[in-house]
Amino acid sequence: MLEIERKFLVLSEEYKSEAYKKTKIIQGFLNTHKERTVRIRIKGEKAFITIKGISNLEGTTRLEWEKEIPVLEAEMLLKICEPSLIEKTRYEVKSGKHIFEVDEFYGENKGLVVAEIELNSENEDFEKPLWIGKEVTGDVRYYNSLLSKTPFRNWRI
Repeated sequence: MLEIERKFLVLSEEYKSEAYKKTKIIQGFLNTHKERTVRIRIKGEKAFITIKGISNLEGTTRLEWEKEIPVLEAEMLLKICEPSLIEKTRYEVKSGKHIFEVDEFYGENKGLVVAEIELNSENEDFEKPLWIGKEVTGDVRYYNSLLSKTPFRNWRI
């Protein structure tokens, strides 16, 4: 139930040609308290409720609990989520023995593309594809729960 992941900006669209899977995602948050978030997600033909705890100081590790729920229930729950919903396409790309999940955002977050990799330990080595850019692990602005409140298009970079 511990999630260990690192997050990176993406430099080019090369990941699209390397992806073996592409899935549309819509998600919202019932709760975005900094110590816990409750997310509702429809991912392709399935739906999930996820609870995430507070991250460690580096932003790499936190408690995550997830359960599949009926899509109809998820659609109803999305209607009572905090503003605003996150819409994105997720591309899954194999790199060595790992999989990068590359999220291309739409709507208020259009223009943002972030890649995540889940690891078994915080110090685990992994192969970085050439299209991986700056690491943003631990930068809370890139948490989906905060992107729903302060969208990418409103950032002052």
